[in-house]
Amino acid sequence: MSAIIRKEKVAVLLGGSSAEREVSLATGSMVTAALKNSGFEVRTFDTKDTSFIDPLMEFAPSVVFNALHGCGGEDGTMQGLLETLGLPYTGSGVLASALAMDKSASKRVYVDKGLSTAPYLVFSQGDLADEEGLAVCAEQIHDKLGSDVVIKPNHEGSSVGVTIIHPDTLQDVPRALKEAASFGDRVLVERFIEGTEVMASVLGNADPHGLPIIEVVSRGAFYDYDSKYSTGGSEHIIPARIGDEANEACQHLAEEAHKALGCWGYSRTDMIVDKAGTPWIIETNTLPGMTKTSLFPDAARAVGIDFAELCVLLVHLALAQDQA
Repeated sequence: MSAIIRKEKVAVLLGGSSAEREVSLATGSMVTAALKNSGFEVRTFDTKDTSFIDPLMEFAPSVVFNALHGCGGEDGTMQGLLETLGLPYTGSGVLASALAMDKSASKRVYVDKGLSTAPYLVFSQGDLADEEGLAVCAEQIHDKLGSDVVIKPNHEGSSVGVTIIHPDTLQDVPRALKEAASFGDRVLVERFIEGTEVMASVLGNADPHGLPIIEVVSRGAFYDYDSKYSTGGSEHIIPARIGDEANEACQHLAEEAHKALGCWGYSRTDMIVDKAGTPWIIETNTLPGMTKTSLFPDAARAVGIDFAELCVLLVHLALAQDQA
């Protein structure tokens, strides 16, 4: 961090037009305040349409802090634009961002690298176009994954459009498939893993290191949008109450997921630790939330990195990656 000149300009991208716009506005606001208090010249840019591009280039930032979440900001799209504009940016590059946002693609990477993730099926909107198609897909789900499954959009974050199905709610499968399909062209269905929900944060570029594992206890049935972003919606327990061996396994698995996808800077891999102590990857987030209720800042704080220091460190990692 000592190599950074604090008077450098930082552009914070926030807002956007995804389903996670409000989360991004909250993240961007906190990041902006932290960087200003740390001595940087900071300006925010809402990316809800392309009108931000000319003012961004006129500002001529040394680095862009990408505080976007969801489609259009976290999926490689914005990363590609920033590379075309020649601007260094925080977080992962085009390929890693696209892979992580595409849940089925990232699961293929996990499987290829021998990283544990729940069995799954993928359906297209065409598969789910009518009642007959929905019935066929529901039968495939039951035959191959059982009656305890999670149905979710393939390209969304923050638990948007997610439904958990158990034997007593099997009649909801067609509705859940249609709801998930309303968010994009593909739907991911994976076997439900019963256990402890934990979040494993990672910092670093080529040589990442895991931060303390956080156990999440949600107010609702699972760690949904409300639990993530409402004050009091969930409890974050550090270290996770899963035992030393499982904590170490989760850290290692998150580091390996970070490297397998080719992430830079930071990531957070969400997992379920089953009753046998085995961690199973749910997904990897390449732009974890940085709000008052977010997990990544909590994990950093547990090793003595406060929020402002974390923001500065992410700027440092972005500049270091750009110079690599």
